[in-house]
Amino acid sequence: MDEFFIQFGAIFVVYNKSMIKNLLSILLITIIFFQSCVPARKFEEISEKQEVCAVELKTLKTLKTELQTENTELESQNDQLNRLTKRLIKDTTMLGKSLRMKEKQYDKIDLLNKRIQDQLELLQKGQSVEKQRLMLDLEKRKSDLLTLEDQLRDFEIDLNNKKVQLEDLSLELQKREKRVNELEQIIANKDAIVRALKEKVANALLGFRDKGLSVVEKDGKVYVSMDAKLLFASGSTKVDAEGIKALKELAKVLEDQQDLEILVEGHTDSDKMKSNSHPVDNWELSVLRATSVVKIMLENSKMDPTTVSASGRSQFIPIDIKDKAKNRRIEVVLIPKLDELFEIINN
Repeated sequence: MDEFFIQFGAIFVVYNKSMIKNLLSILLITIIFFQSCVPARKFEEISEKQEVCAVELKTLKTLKTELQTENTELESQNDQLNRLTKRLIKDTTMLGKSLRMKEKQYDKIDLLNKRIQDQLELLQKGQSVEKQRLMLDLEKRKSDLLTLEDQLRDFEIDLNNKKVQLEDLSLELQKREKRVNELEQIIANKDAIVRALKEKVANALLGFRDKGLSVVEKDGKVYVSMDAKLLFASGSTKVDAEGIKALKELAKVLEDQQDLEILVEGHTDSDKMKSNSHPVDNWELSVLRATSVVKIMLENSKMDPTTVSASGRSQFIPIDIKDKAKNRRIEVVLIPKLDELFEIINN
């Protein structure tokens, strides 16, 4: 719109300049025509009019000059307007190019925005799939956690049960420890009694040591071993005088012992019996000799018969394979009663 007004102003200035020139020409022609055609009387009128016209012409010239000045100014303004128009056209062109560039940039931005939107949609779809996968994994972990909680609960129940069992076992263990301590104390007491008994028996039979009698302690028992020659003649079951003397001494020591079991064992060598009368073999010989010893001990003391027993071992528990005489013997085994011990064990 500004460009239109600038072009219109330039055309208006050029048109006024041409019109003034035409008016001046017509005026001059009119003056000349009247001078040649009118009488003298009219000439004055015409002269007056001419003067008037001259004045008007002067005025017109002045006006022309002013119009020329204005025209110059207008031309200058027109040039400025033209330059401004060109600049505006140039600026408009540049703006158009810039606008087209902006439009291209906007198109690129729109394309990029579309791509971003597409990628965002793909990403959202991917996130949805990933979210679904994570939810499934979460559900599985939740299920596993519930299973573990159930297992832990069962474990705690089992642990509590075992704790109760452990407490019961601990109490039982304490009881057993108490019983063991009691047993150890009883055994220690029995061992002390056995040692004291062994010393007492050994001192009582001290005079028979060099006659084939020995007293030893073994496995919590006292063994009084007497060679057969101290007690019997060869093949005989009758105790001789020296043997009776030794047995009486032993019986006196044992009659005061309340917590003993007394086992009298007869042992022989491996030689077979040659007699057709009793005893017919080593079994019978060993039993009869043990029985004879028991009878003499009971007859010559206040020993409790219920605590004494006799047995024959024949030849089958030798103490020296090379020396048969050592195997022919009577062993009086003094065994401490363990009733108190067994009572504790059974309870």
